[in-house]
This record gives sequence, C-alpha cells and structure tokens, in this order.
Amino acid sequence: MDPVARAAAGLFSTPAGITSPAALPVILRATAAEAKGARLKVGGLRVVDRAIRQLARLRDARVIVVDDGSIPLPRHLPRGMERRTIDGDVEARIAEIEAELGPETTAVGADVVWLQAARFDRGTRVVDAASLRLASRAVYGEAQFETVGIVDRILNQRISTHLTSLLWVHLPVAPAFVTLLAGFVGLYGALLVAGGGWQGVLTGFAILEGFVILDGSAGELARVRLDLTALGAWLDTVVGDFVNVVVVLAVGLALWHHGGTILDMKMALAAAGMTLFYVAVSYRELIRQGEGDVMKLRWWFAYGQSLKRLGGAGSRSIKAVMLFGRRDFVILLALVLAYFDQLPVVLLYLLIVAISRAAGALGQLLAPEWRIRPQA
Repeated sequence: MDPVARAAAGLFSTPAGITSPAALPVILRATAAEAKGARLKVGGLRVVDRAIRQLARLRDARVIVVDDGSIPLPRHLPRGMERRTIDGDVEARIAEIEAELGPETTAVGADVVWLQAARFDRGTRVVDAASLRLASRAVYGEAQFETVGIVDRILNQRISTHLTSLLWVHLPVAPAFVTLLAGFVGLYGALLVAGGGWQGVLTGFAILEGFVILDGSAGELARVRLDLTALGAWLDTVVGDFVNVVVVLAVGLALWHHGGTILDMKMALAAAGMTLFYVAVSYRELIRQGEGDVMKLRWWFAYGQSLKRLGGAGSRSIKAVMLFGRRDFVILLALVLAYFDQLPVVLLYLLIVAISRAAGALGQLLAPEWRIRPQA
C-alpha cells in the first residue's frame, strides 16, 4: 500500500484491541506553487477553503497549513488545525516540517479538490479551465449521489442542480435559508390548494413541485459547500414534515368546500393525525439514535438498517414502498391527478401513505431494542 493510502486508512480505522496511535500528520501546502488553482472557485467555494473544510472532517489527523503569504487564508482555521508561516526556500522549509512530523506525513496541495475526506490520492489538481470544469463536475456529481426518489432522479435533480450551480452557490446564503424559503413556497402552494377550484388546486400543486425542487437545492448546496450540519438536517426534516401535514389538510379542505362532504375532511384529519404520529415517533428516534436525517434512522422492519443503507432479503420490497411514498413521487402524482380533476384520488393516496407510515412508526415504538440495534 502506498504511503498516501496507508495514511488515509489510518485516519478512520484502528484495529480492535490496538490502542489508537497519535494523530497522523497532514500538511496542506498553501504556497505560491498552489496559488493559481487555490484561488479559483468550485461550487462557489475557493479550492483552498474546500480543502480546509475537507481536512477539518478528519478525526485522527494533525493538520498543519503551511503558508508563505501567497494565498489569503481564513482568519480562523477549524479547531485542531495549525498554521505555520514560512519564507525563503519553500521546499526546504516543507521538507524540514515533514522531517519533524515523521515518515507518515502526507502533503496535499491547497489547489487540489477531492471528494472523500481522506483519499488525497483521488483528487483533481486545479490548474486551468479544463481541470476546473473536471473538478466541478466531480463535486456536483458527488452531491447528486445522495438523491433517492424516482422523480428526484429523473426530473427534480436536473432542475435543482442547475438552480444550485447557476444561482445559490454564487449568493452569500446558507443552505438553511434555502430550506426556509422552500418551506414558505410549500406553505403558499398548500394554501392555494386549500382554496379549491380546479385552477387553484393545479397551481398549488405546481408550486408544491417547486417546493420539492427548492428543498433539493438546499441539500445540494449543503453538500457542495461541505456545510452539512445536524441543525441543517433537523431543519430540513421539520420543514418537510410541516408541509406534508399542511398539504393533507389542504386537500381535505378543498374537497369539503367544493362539492365534497364532511367525510373528506375526516379522512384528511385522520391522515394528518397519523402523519403527526409518525413524525413524533421518528423525532423520538432521531434523538435516541443521534441523527438529524430520517433516512439514516435504523428501523425495525429493516432489521436495524437505515433506509439509506438498506440491503438483504426483502430490501427491494421495502425500497419500493418507500419510493412510492416519498414526497417527490406523491407531489408529482397529485399534480397529474389534479390536472384530471381527481382530487378525491389524491386524498385517498395521501391516506394510504399516512397509514403505512403510522404502521411503521407503531412497529418502531413497540419493537424491542435488539431489533433496531446496529448489525455487527
């Protein structure tokens, strides 16, 4: 194994029964040789800033940023990083630092873009327009890798990626802002649906489709900027659940006030109630399991696996049920049905989705601890 790969492996794993060694040293070269590429932006983030954020994710590494003044660096580096200012013969000074740190030292340039935090050997060095495009494609491709839903992959992701790359990465806004904006758009769409009438309902679901796309942009922006936080995951979960409940009630109101019966509203209330029960149980599990994303929760019906990593016997059936109940599929289906003036079918589908979620949540609530424990 080459030295870079050996060091990378050590950053994340320690064999059982062996005491964890001292933090492995990593040198980030921020010198004149890397200045041209380090100043360029990939995904709205300077290459050097991206490198610093990537290195900050390493658990067992001692990161030293070697600076000769050629590249403007952040005033405050992440915790655990050390800055060393050098002058004179740059290569000689870096060689001295490597000798001081030991033979396991890995050096990486501030003009290199890599996707996995410890795989420095799989990076792209940015030196010109061609390498900049290559690095950008890799970063956006990695951001899209987390997409799960059918409609998201076929349609929404294409739009949200263009929106992210052409707009959001160039604005000084946090992913949380885009999430909140998406929530307001979703609420407005639900209010239009609640108003009833064919045109209002159709426009409302079209706006709700925009909510789904904006929500996807928020997630992509966080991944492209390496700005994934527990608070951001929680905010995305809460906003999405709020819109889900409001949409169910909106469909019930639209039917009740425009030719329907009180039974329509009762069905909507039942679906909203079961959705809230699922939300309460999933939030309980998020707290218990220390997560912020529902997709990372370990479920009883998945034998302690998360839906994101689900595999084994029966996994295809579970994934199929999950995909047809995801927001991206439900909203697009509702939009199509609304076009054909089939709002009662929309309510029935929302009720079925709510029942399946409530059943899963009830099973999670009653499942013994061993059933949701991580598999060995």
